[in-house]
Amino acid sequence: MMEDKSRIIVFIDDEVHPIASFSAPVNFELDTRKLVDGKHMLKIVSKDPTGKEGIRIIPFEIKNGPAIDVEGIQEGAVVDGVIPIMINAYGKGDQKRFLIDGSETPKSIPSWVWILMIGFTGWVLYYLFTYITI
Repeated sequence: MMEDKSRIIVFIDDEVHPIASFSAPVNFELDTRKLVDGKHMLKIVSKDPTGKEGIRIIPFEIKNGPAIDVEGIQEGAVVDGVIPIMINAYGKGDQKRFLIDGSETPKSIPSWVWILMIGFTGWVLYYLFTYITI
C-alpha cells in the first residue's frame, strides 16, 4: 500500500510558474547562475495529501558577478570637497581555478597606525637625546 506524500512546489521571486515541484522529502540544487545579481526570494509552498498549504519565504542575495571593492567612501556617508576613491573589481573565475591577479584590493594604512608610528618615533628620539647628552 502506497502512502500519500506532501507535495513541495518551489518558486523564485514573484514568478507564476514554479522552478520545481517534488514529493517530500527532497534535495535539489538551485543554480544561481541563471539569475541576475541582487536580492531575490525563494518561496516554498507545501501541500499535504488533504489539500492544506504551508508557505515559507526565504529572502537571499546573489553575487555571481565580479566583486566590487570601494575605498574612500562608504554607504550613507556625508562628504564634502574632493574625495579620493579607489575602486577594484575582480571575478571569482570558475569553481576549479582561483584567479590571483586582481583578487586583492590594496588598502590604505589606517590612521591609528600612523599615530602609533609617530608616537613610537617620538619616544625613541626622546630617549636617544636623553642618553646622548649624558
